[in-house]
Amino acid sequence: MILTDNWFTALSDNEDGTYTFISGRSNIDEFIKSGKLRERLEIVWTFKADDKGLPADDAEASLMEEVGDKLRAVMEKDKLAIVTGIYTGQGKREINFICRNINAFGERLNQTLADYPQLPIVVNAYDDPDNEEYKELLDLKGEED
Repeated sequence: MILTDNWFTALSDNEDGTYTFISGRSNIDEFIKSGKLRERLEIVWTFKADDKGLPADDAEASLMEEVGDKLRAVMEKDKLAIVTGIYTGQGKREINFICRNINAFGERLNQTLADYPQLPIVVNAYDDPDNEEYKELLDLKGEED
């Protein structure tokens, strides 16, 4: 199985007048069908938002990108976890992963973030054997086509 770097984007208008930018991973059907990635982890980073719900501080936005890129590279190098979607808006960025092993993910996460100051993140883990969150994300892709 080859992990590609194909993504789609969508923009959501929220009821409060803010926006949420959505990036979703395409072409990971083989990984889903393998049945090995049955757990979902989400990393939620809260930030100071502007009037549209997006990062108000350029330095923090850059740090979010840097950390997100680093986590993606570390988790995907041996397919321990795959980023499926990134949602940015309403004062938070949520990065969703599908994962083979939560404990290994946690160890790698801690190692990767050890060189950073404490970040405003929360990590949530879910049993998601049917990848329901990812399927809902793909529905957004259909709406954009």
